Amino acid sequence: MSQPVASREAALRIAYAAHALNHLDLKVFVNALADRYGLPLTETRLAQITVEDLREMLAGDHAEENCIVGVEPEALKAVIRLFKGEGVEGSDLPAIEAYTEGDLPRSIRVALASNHSELLDGHFGSCERFLIYQVSTEDIRLIAVRDALGTDQAEDRNAARAALVADCQIIYLQSIGGPAAAKVVRAGVHPITAPSGGVAREVLADLQNSLQTPPPWLAHVMGVPAASLAKYETELSLVGA
Repeated sequence: MSQPVASREAALRIAYAAHALNHLDLKVFVNALADRYGLPLTETRLAQITVEDLREMLAGDHAEENCIVGVEPEALKAVIRLFKGEGVEGSDLPAIEAYTEGDLPRSIRVALASNHSELLDGHFGSCERFLIYQVSTEDIRLIAVRDALGTDQAEDRNAARAALVADCQIIYLQSIGGPAAAKVVRAGVHPITAPSGGVAREVLADLQNSLQTPPPWLAHVMGVPAASLAKYETELSLVGA
């Protein structure tokens, strides 16, 4: 599998930044960023770049000569804001919703493999990001968007990707290979394949409807008694009374 140059979101931010830098040649800019920060270029990596990093990169071989790069300091700061996603129109990243641990009692955490907006449209090993939701019977809340392309340089990419979602109980994917699925399960996450994909919140709404009276597999994930076995648990309690 060929390594992507940049995530879609990172490519958009870089294009805006090149325009802000006096219409700097985009290909030259991408090559400079890749040489300094490696591939793939992701929104996570761009967000870590500082004004001084940018100044030194633009200065090139003259970086030690007071870094005079022909760009005003305010313009450099504006580029850094673009790298962080501020003021970028057409951004594909969905907005994160406020969440504090304990906000949604009896909720579960669910990851979805995604490449675009709030869609379940990714393969575990190649998706650009994981959307992380907290799901209860009352609410579905997007609490994080985690860059998955940043794992591509890991010694074991599948293990690195599994670690990204290890705090989740369930992960939805369009597809996943057997060895990767084993690592996800080993991380304590239950993988669910949905080959046709779909809108994330519609997929999660079906899951949400099952939380009130969970089937055995979901009850196991949630750590609660299965609804189908509840009556037997009640009868056992009466017998022991």
